[in-house]
Amino acid sequence: MPDNSNTHSADKNGGNSGLFSRFLSTVEWLGNLLPHPVTLFALLSVFIVLLSGVLGYFDIAVADPRPEGAKGREADGMIEVISLMSAEGLQRIVTGLVTNFTGFAPLGTVLVALLGVSVAEHSGLLSAAMRALVVNASKRAVTFAIVFAGIISNTASELGYVVLIPLAAMIFHSLGRHPLAGLAAAFAGVSAGYSANLLLGTVDPLLSGITEAAAHMIDPDYTVGPEVNWYFMFVSTFVVATMGALVTEKVVEPRLGKFDEADATDDLAVQSMHKPTALEKKGLVWAGVSFLVVCGILALTVVPESGILRHPETGAVPGSPFLKGIVAFIFVTFAVPGFVYGKITGTMKNDKDVINAMAKSMGAMGLYITLVFFAAQFVAFFKWTNLGTVLAVKGAALLQAVGLDGPSVFILFILMCGVVNLSLGSASAQWAVTAPIFVPMLMLIGYSPEVIQAAYRIGDSVTNVIAPMMSYFGLILAMAAKYKKDLGMGTLIAMMLPYSMVFIVGWTILFYIWVFLLGMPVGPGAATYYQP
Repeated sequence: MPDNSNTHSADKNGGNSGLFSRFLSTVEWLGNLLPHPVTLFALLSVFIVLLSGVLGYFDIAVADPRPEGAKGREADGMIEVISLMSAEGLQRIVTGLVTNFTGFAPLGTVLVALLGVSVAEHSGLLSAAMRALVVNASKRAVTFAIVFAGIISNTASELGYVVLIPLAAMIFHSLGRHPLAGLAAAFAGVSAGYSANLLLGTVDPLLSGITEAAAHMIDPDYTVGPEVNWYFMFVSTFVVATMGALVTEKVVEPRLGKFDEADATDDLAVQSMHKPTALEKKGLVWAGVSFLVVCGILALTVVPESGILRHPETGAVPGSPFLKGIVAFIFVTFAVPGFVYGKITGTMKNDKDVINAMAKSMGAMGLYITLVFFAAQFVAFFKWTNLGTVLAVKGAALLQAVGLDGPSVFILFILMCGVVNLSLGSASAQWAVTAPIFVPMLMLIGYSPEVIQAAYRIGDSVTNVIAPMMSYFGLILAMAAKYKKDLGMGTLIAMMLPYSMVFIVGWTILFYIWVFLLGMPVGPGAATYYQP
């Protein structure tokens, strides 16, 4: 009989008993009650139409807090709820259905960025780079390397889940360490460290587009670029990786104890750790050279004062074509090294292989495009009816009335985002619902959309690893079961809970130090406070 004491200990301490376990069970039950995100946005869109009709009938309105003469401010200084349950409302819904979808900011930016990432992914560059990073690390540094690799793998989101997490378990196993500790470290980096990264990825234009649309409820001219959180997320990469490594070595691995081979499934012995081959290493070198060449060319357009991609009027980098076109550069900096790597290793021989890689990734985006269609309608209806603005004004007044208009408001905001994430795991789906409420609300008490988005990204990331509704949670459970046949959901949640607890505290402290103590911007040209 295998020794299941570790599993029982984990269950006893937090998996299947106690107040916290009942809380997790409740969250899971509530999450299961929610419909599919596509259905949810469709229902919310219908709800907005009905609610606008009721509130419009009663002439609900609030005083506009913006100064006189501000763009979008009515002459009477009031913001009224506009009913869509009218002839004019129906006409607007029908005529705007297509443009709401095609004009939804995250749609084009994500698809363009993904085209470049797909070349690097399907050529094998991203997989080889991650394997080289963790395999070449010393035994002492391997834990940090795995968490770090998990974080930077988020540039191509599913690759970290599919490739790095099982690879990390194999690496730990080969080093005589508990494979579940390696799996947990990689899972923490890929999922709980989701928003941190050294480079801009597809999530940056996705979130910034939603943030910009929400900010337009208060300031129609406000722009939010994909790069606005880059400074903070760059620094967060090292801090989160350090926290993840410490939690793994000081909490998770000691709690798991010594790995018992008898607990594993029968097919475990045939698994092996795939190190980069000599050809793959050559490909990585030349891909790195091409990446540096591309970066050097881009630097010539923005570093010199006369750079052609600087702001044409001020000559500055903030607001420049370089930052406004950052998605194009994401495309190039992934596509070029990806093709170079593929050419060296033989995985890509010509333009047809590149096109096939792009087409394959686009084919996998069907669900995302479907989700965006309904999310775009919801966001548009919310804006047309003024419901978001009215709610924001009321919410801002409430925060000021109870004295929560200082930086401490972000503690509650981050916690709220983390709790909501337990039931609504998609970053885009959650932000599309909450941004139209919280971005205008926090703007009205003086904080910029860039800072609000950075705080959201913390809460949205840290609870992924304990959220049963997270789309990859079942996959991770299946991977973990290879090393412990009787492993259940409670054991996995108990194993990952320390990461969530440490990350939300440590990352929030970093946010306060960076933004409010040091006064550092969260990204290029990003303001901390909103000035109407």
